[in-house]
Amino acid sequence: MMELSGPLAWTVYTCLVVLSISLVLACIRLVRGPSLPDRVIALDLISYQAIAIMLIYALATDKSYFLEVGLVLALIAFLGTVAFARYIEYISLEATVVEK
Repeated sequence: MMELSGPLAWTVYTCLVVLSISLVLACIRLVRGPSLPDRVIALDLISYQAIAIMLIYALATDKSYFLEVGLVLALIAFLGTVAFARYIEYISLEATVVEK
């Protein structure tokens, strides 16, 4: 196991704290909304913050399998974002057809 010390340790732990605070704020945005696109962006942000936390944790603990988990989560998050974007597009097209 790799021992972190000095400026690198401070940087890693500071990044983890900042990402954790940012994750809490993104969760608040996810719950409060106010619209569906805001919630989709918040969910996307949460997934990428989780990836960043995993990668920093992998660096701090020298466990390389967290890198692979982060890569898989990034691919799934991208596909989820595309699916949500198509859903929002479908809803907006359906709303314009109903109005006409």
